[in-house]
Formats: sequence, structure tokens, C-alpha cells
Amino acid sequence: MKDNITIIGGGNLGKSILSGLVTSDLFTPSDITVVDKSKYNLKEIEESLGVSVSQNIKKSIENSKWVILCVQPKQLNAVLQEVKEIVATDQVLISTVTGTSISEINQVIPKSKVVRVMPNTGASKKMSMTCIAANEDVKEELEIVKTMFDTIGETLVIEERLMQAATVLGASGIAFFLRFLRAMIQGGIQMGFHPHEAQIIAVQTAMGAATLVAENGTHPEREIDKVTTPQGCTIEGLNEMEHQGLSSSVIKGVMASYEKINTIK
Repeated sequence: MKDNITIIGGGNLGKSILSGLVTSDLFTPSDITVVDKSKYNLKEIEESLGVSVSQNIKKSIENSKWVILCVQPKQLNAVLQEVKEIVATDQVLISTVTGTSISEINQVIPKSKVVRVMPNTGASKKMSMTCIAANEDVKEELEIVKTMFDTIGETLVIEERLMQAATVLGASGIAFFLRFLRAMIQGGIQMGFHPHEAQIIAVQTAMGAATLVAENGTHPEREIDKVTTPQGCTIEGLNEMEHQGLSSSVIKGVMASYEKINTIK
């Protein structure tokens, strides 16, 4: 697969996807064009990643099989209006835009093939969790998009009705885990470690914990049991965290994000 790609939007998510794609075996920098309004962003992207850059959306998508939309929800309609007359039936729009359904995009561009994806910023390290949804009429393209995003991490094809939840769990989830990681680092500092030492320990511990669950295929509680001894310090800490509302706070935070995302347009 050597079809060209245009990424519209050079913000954090666009850069994260781009960083993964340019180091994959599927694409070379010459296959990819990034479109953004900011000359500063484009210069930085061109110099660091070697891809083509442009401020002209129409010209950039003319020869691209794949068009990845990485713009803010409030910017999407203007972009769709600008390209609706030139999008060809064999082109595929890959939308990362929060809160906008496939049918809403097709209302503006009826003939377009649309695949919704929700990666996260782990894409820049090939560690994204990308959820993907599409209608039945783009089955072939869906498989190619999945292959494309497999190059930057794990992928999961889901029903479109779950895309909002996937955004909260997979994309906002990056921030949630990082906030917990920060708290662990602060606890380490309070116990006497220097900040950089506490960060090294907490980060590697977090990576180890996630890897245990991922590679062993076990429930987190099974792995917790392995390090929780009777009357030990681990169970003491876990119980205090639960007394202070750790699990319920996380669940409430996730659900608050979910309620909010359903109002975003």
C-alpha cells in the first residue's frame, strides 16, 4: 500500500499520528502531506519529520487516497465545506474529530467514504490505542485503515455508538493515567526520593503493571493479589486509597468526561 496520505491539522494529535506513520514500513515521508494554518507548525513538522507541508487543503488532497481529519470539532464544518466539491468517490476520509458521526460528515459530503478513528497521543511512540468504526459499505477500506493504525499501536474495531466512550477511555484516559502517575511521583518525593528518582521508579512500575495485565491476559486484581500479603504494607495502602474514594473517584471522573463529550459539537 503506497497511496498518499494528507493529514489536515498539525496539532498534538496530528503530530502524534504523523510521528508513528513516518517510521512505519507502510509509508515514507514523501507519501505524506500535512496541512495546517500555522506556518510555524508546518516548518517544525517539515524540518523534524521530512514530510511535505502545505496551507492549501484543496491542492493537498487532490492526489491523496487517504485524508486524515485532525481538526477541532468547531473547525470541521469549514474544512468539509472547503473540500466537498473535490472529494472523489475513491478517496477515504478518516475522521479523528470528537462528537461528529459518519452520517453528519456524509450530510455535507454524501459521496464520501468515511472511517472514524480515535487514536491517542501514544501514537508518537507507536503505543496508541486506536478505536475504529465504519459503515458496512467501506469494509475493504476499514481493513486498510486498521492496518495503517496498527503501525502506531493497538487497534480495535468497534460499533460507532461506542466512539464517544472510546474517546474518554482511550484518549482522555492518557491524561487520567498520567495524573495518577504524578500522584505516585509526589508520594515518592514525600518519602525521600529526589523528583527524578521518584519519576524513574513510578514510570517503570506503571509500565510493568500494564505489561503484566497485557501479556498475561489476567484481570488486574489477579496481579494485585500477587503483591498483597496478609497484614502487609500493600494492602494497608490499597485500603486507605479505597477509603479515600480512589475507585469511585476514577469512575466518576470517567463518567463526567463521558457526559461532557456527548454535549460537544
